[in-house]
Amino acid sequence: MLVSGGCLCCAVSFTVEGSPLAARVCWCRLCQYLGAGNGMTSVCFKSEGLQIRGSPGWYESVADSGNVMQRGFCTSCGTPLFSRALVRAHLIFIRAGALEDPELLPPQMTIWTSEAPAWAVFDPALSQYDGQPPPVA
Repeated sequence: MLVSGGCLCCAVSFTVEGSPLAARVCWCRLCQYLGAGNGMTSVCFKSEGLQIRGSPGWYESVADSGNVMQRGFCTSCGTPLFSRALVRAHLIFIRAGALEDPELLPPQMTIWTSEAPAWAVFDPALSQYDGQPPPVA
């Protein structure tokens, strides 16, 4: 399976070869910043299949989980595109909104619900975790 996507202004595009491994809605405080106040939905793939065209910017920080994270974005339009944990470099999380088909894989869980604002709405059909769930394989 070949999946494609990119940013709003088309300065950065990507393809990733392989089926998605997982999809999550994250409400950690950092994802709320990236999602303009909402949770951030991301789809996980094996990073070896990722090909990026253009030059995303990367921001490195320590997540609430304690993992060092790198977050990729378009430096022209600001679209959030990727995240990766240095301890699991074999995985890449792609923002669902950056996928050409954002319905490729619906979220399977909602994570970091303890960080969400009181007005946040969670899908009751999804598993919910107060913090970091077990890692994707």
